[in-house]
Order: sequence, then C-alpha cells, then structure tokens
Amino acid sequence: MTNLEESLHKELLRTNRSGAYSCSTVVDCNTRKYHGLLVVPVPELDDENHVLLSSMDVTVIQHGAEFNLGLHKYQGNNFSPKGHKYIREFDCDKVPTTLYRVGGVLLKKEVVFQHYEDRILIRYTLVDAHSATTLRFRPFLAFRSVRQFTHENSTASRSYDEVENGIKTCMYAGYPDLYMQFSKKNTFVYQPDWYRGVEYPKEQERGYASNEDLYVPGYFEMDIKKGESIVFAGSTSPSKTGGLKALFTKEVDDRSPRDNFIHCLVNAAHQFHRREKNDDRYLLAGYPWFKSRARDTFIALPGLTLAIGEEDYFELVMQTAQKGLYEFMQDKPLTVKIAEIEKPDVPLWAIWSVQQYAKFCGEGKCIEKYAKLVDDIITYIMEGGHPNLRLDDNGLLYSEGRDVAVTWMNSTANGRPVVPRTGYIVEFNALWYNALRFGAMLKRQQGDEAGATELESKAEVTKTSFVSTFLNEYGYLLDYVDGNMMDWSVRPNMIFAVALDYSPLNSDQKRGVLDICTRELLTPKGLRSLSPKSGGYNPMYVGPQTQRDYAYHQGTAWPWLGGFYMEACLRMYKRTRLSFIERQMVGYEDEMSRHSIGTISELFDGNPPFLGRGGMSFAMNVAEILRTLKLLEKYTYQK
Repeated sequence: MTNLEESLHKELLRTNRSGAYSCSTVVDCNTRKYHGLLVVPVPELDDENHVLLSSMDVTVIQHGAEFNLGLHKYQGNNFSPKGHKYIREFDCDKVPTTLYRVGGVLLKKEVVFQHYEDRILIRYTLVDAHSATTLRFRPFLAFRSVRQFTHENSTASRSYDEVENGIKTCMYAGYPDLYMQFSKKNTFVYQPDWYRGVEYPKEQERGYASNEDLYVPGYFEMDIKKGESIVFAGSTSPSKTGGLKALFTKEVDDRSPRDNFIHCLVNAAHQFHRREKNDDRYLLAGYPWFKSRARDTFIALPGLTLAIGEEDYFELVMQTAQKGLYEFMQDKPLTVKIAEIEKPDVPLWAIWSVQQYAKFCGEGKCIEKYAKLVDDIITYIMEGGHPNLRLDDNGLLYSEGRDVAVTWMNSTANGRPVVPRTGYIVEFNALWYNALRFGAMLKRQQGDEAGATELESKAEVTKTSFVSTFLNEYGYLLDYVDGNMMDWSVRPNMIFAVALDYSPLNSDQKRGVLDICTRELLTPKGLRSLSPKSGGYNPMYVGPQTQRDYAYHQGTAWPWLGGFYMEACLRMYKRTRLSFIERQMVGYEDEMSRHSIGTISELFDGNPPFLGRGGMSFAMNVAEILRTLKLLEKYTYQK
C-alpha cells in the first residue's frame, strides 16, 4: 500500500445497482477522470454519469499537530499530502477497510455504497488513541460529467445551506444538491478554495487531457473518543443522521463476503445490475465508461444470473430486453435504455441466451416464457426484416460491415472500423445454424412437427453452405467471406462453431478448429483476438487512444472468448480436459487482487505477462468465467 508503483494500479469499485458507483485506487488517489467517491447518473442533464464528490480527505489532529490521510497527484509527479504512508492494513473481504496509524492513533475507515440509493457511507472508528483526538474532513467537489474536467471558474456557486449535522450544496444549475452529513454534531468551517492542477495518470497514458481543479467549500471538524465510530453520508437526498450507524451496519450485513474466487465473481456479477425507477432491469456492459449494450447483455446474461442460481434476475432483464427487441423489430421508438440493439447479431445472441435458460431451467419453462420470442426472431430474419441482415438462398446470413462495425470487433479509427468484417461473417452463421436447430427443437416439443421439419431442412442448407464457404484447406475457418474477398486471418470467432449446442461441423472439423485455436490463440487470460502468425498482430493495449484502437482486436486476449473455448474443449474431450480447464481458472483467480480488486478487466495483453487493460470490470468476462465454472462442476460430477 505504501509503494505507489504497486498500489496506484489497483482499483476498487463499489456500485448501488441503480447506475451510480464509487471508485478509486486502493490508496484513495484518483487516477482516472472516471474515479470519484460519489458518481451518479443525472438524467435531467444527459445519459452520462457525473462526479459530484471526488474525494474526502480526513485529517487527524492531536496536540495541535495535523496529519492529513488524503492523497492526490498533482502536476510534475508530485503527490500530496501523502497520507498513504500512514496505512498499516487494508482488506476488502466484505467492505473496503483501511487501517491508518498516526503515532499512537489507530483510525479505521470502512466504505459501503447503499443499494438502490445514491448514497455513499463511510464509517470512521477510532480504534486506539492516548490523548484527545479531533477529525477534520475536507470534501473535494467536481460536479461534472465523467467525460469532462472541471476548472476554476466564477460560475460555480459557492453557497451552501446547513442541514442536520452537515450541509448541502450545488455548484451548477441542473445538478442535484449534494448532501454531506455525519452521524454526529460537528462544526462546518466555510473556507472556499480551488485545489488546482490535480492530475490523472490513466488519462495521460491515453494521450488525453489529464488536469483539473477541484472545489473545496470548507471543512467539517469534530472530536472523537477512543472506540467511537462516526458515519459520513454523501448523497443526493437528505439522510436521517440518527439512523446512519444502523444503516451502515445493515448495508454491511447485506454484503456477500469476497473471501474466495467464486464469491468475488458473484459480487462482481451483482455490480453490473441496474434497476431503473420504472423497475426496468438492465446489465451494464462494464465499468467505468460502459452503458447497457444489447450484445453484451445477451452474452453475459446466462453467466451473471443462471450460473449463480439467479434465474429470477435473468427473467427480469430478459423482460426489459425482450421489450426492446420487439420495439426494434416492429420499427417502433425504443423505450428501453439498451444501446446498439440494431446490430445484426443481437437477435442471434438473444436466441443463444434463451437456449442457456432452457438448459438451466428446463425446456418446458423455456417454451412457456420464450418460445414465441425465438420463433418471432427466426421469422423476422427469414422474412428480411432486419435492415442489415440478409438471408441468401444458400442459407447464409449476409451483413454489410465495411463502413460501420457490425460485430463485437467494433473498434474504429478515423470513423471507420479497424477490422471491417463484412459479408458472410463466421459467428453470425454459426449462431444462425444453432438458432434454426434450437427453434426446431422447441417446435417439436410443442407438437409442431411440420414447423420443426421446415426449420431443420433450412438448417441443412445452412450447414452445407457453412462448411463449403468457411472451412479452408488448412483446417480452420475463414473469419468472413464477401464474394471473392476471404479473410484468412486466424481469429477466435471460429470457436463458436465448435462451442454452440448445434454445430454445422463434424467431429474431425471441430477438432481441427479447436486445435488451431489452442496452438495460436490460447493464453492464460482467454483467446487472442488475432494469431501472432497473422498480419497486423498487435498484442499490447498501451499508448495513446488511437494506438489502442488499432490494438483492441489485433491480438489482445479476451476472457469471455476463453469461456466458449473451454465449453468447446469439454464438448470435444469431456472429462479428460478437466484438469487443464481448472488450471486456466487459476490464472483468472490471480486477477482478483491485481488490476481491479475482486473482478476481471476488460481485456489483457496478448503477450506475457498478459497484463489487464481497459475498463476495470467487464460483464462478459465475469459472466463467461462463472459459466465455465458451472460447466466444470457439471462435467466433474457427471457419471
């Protein structure tokens, strides 16, 4: 903790399951513009999150001597006031807990974000002290979008109102009031000032602007006795200060411990939940900059819910997503907050997600809830309803992706896709074959033999064309085919043709695909997005943003793809691959204490040491690791 070279790279995330979050490094030094103690959506302004309360510095005062426990980075690689040197212990098994020692003073800080409320709670406990002790709290305010910076200006309001055991203030019109209150009476000293030149190194790395000024309205001060606890609440609504201690205890009791790999993943899975005021349920694609995206939702949904026994949340999210799908298919205005629902593979992934529900919850229940959705999607595609998904006579789906990215490989540079996958795209057609066969099975279960036979005959046409179009003489699958244009790059998208329940490939063909994925794409952190033997291999996600955009899908490793690889391994080799997959899982367990504590990063470098990069927490990665662990359990105990 005292070595900033080590600790500044470790981040910690807390969420309220309604879109707000609190995030910083483990030493409470913000290194991204997305970091903040209270970061909330402000729908009245836009659909972005906004940093209201950036941080809270606490100062221990004894015998007139002041010891500031805060930490900020300023220009010129200057850190002040270097409060990290007082840290003696840190753990986050249940809630993040930091123990500071200042001489004979032991001060414990615990942080929790109240579920479904925009309220951060911090409990300070004076564990030990040999003389009278005073605490001073200095709040750093930003009141800005996570995508912008704030700078000293004359527009910001400096006014405040006293409320119970604290104050409320609002820097700019349109923002909610920020309530800062304590469980104990205190003195607020109005001392407005700007702290200038706060610097965020993560933004520097990407070549972005990285400096801002933060506004401090003054400070709160109060005495504290040995053994006493004081709870601070930062919120967009008033808190009942008399109940803050009980509220903090209740919120801690509601938390599941992060004392092992599985518990960390389950905790991370819950952080992607988002409940809106109208009770719509969503899955966020990740943190800190992701919103709810359609493809991510359907890929992540089974792992984040069914794999941990939470089928009720699967149904709630699917209810919202299904509404969005029908609105899109019926060309109606979208009333749900799901981005990119127009992408051509989204309905195919929706069917895959329903297919997982059938496996976890039973075909009967699946038919009752989702058979009509599956049938409607297949009919929609076959009738040419999607503006960018054409079903050709050869049974293959064609999608135009030269000018706009249409697949999960969606990075762009200068307004154009870095990987312009277009035409017959391999995973689209693997998913389509799987969807036809799954749809046929559902129809047969419902007694519609004629309908099942019709879908199966269409699937046979797709199967024949799939093999003749994608399988090359080297035994792997072309990534996409557009007329005479064939992409021979060795990419992971072919793994879906082996991993899905229904595959257009025979056993030998599947084995060939799996073998080349193992030889050229497999890493301890998932599958590479491009083989080192293919042109353009760029495995290190570092440098300015443009450089990162070109590397994003050109060799970086993705754990969620590894989930489908593991499933393909188990399908092909059954129990003989169990120990191999268990070793792969150990590689992810190491991540629980590396990049973002208790969760999995967005992507990893494709070369050793396979460092975590990008967003601090990514839904599809967490989901597929959880689903793989469930598959592992199934194959371990089956007779």
